Amino acid sequence: LSKNFYGEPCAGFSIPASEHSTMTSWGKEKEVQAMRNMLTQYPKGIVACVSDSYDIFKACSEYWGTELKDLVEKRDGFLVVRPDSGELPGIVLQVLEKLAEKFGTADTSSGHKLLP
Repeated sequence: LSKNFYGEPCAGFSIPASEHSTMTSWGKEKEVQAMRNMLTQYPKGIVACVSDSYDIFKACSEYWGTELKDLVEKRDGFLVVRPDSGELPGIVLQVLEKLAEKFGTADTSSGHKLLP
């Protein structure tokens, strides 16, 4: 039905994504291992990882941007770093700034910054 309505071969899809309970079940001391697990279990495509269970800025700077940076950069796909709490839009902009400090950005033709 959706193929006929939307005229598309695939009207929607899902991606692997963590949630707070799957991250906190590893414990605060092993949060980075939980993040590494998401990257190794899903080495291709898009994967989303909730990253604010304890400290979103530490997750961006120390985990994604340092300890796991090589894994992130070598993935065949995209990592979505999810800040599921905080005040919008500020928290999203702050997370993007922290990630930009570690991964750098490119300027688009429209003047936006693009993470690699």
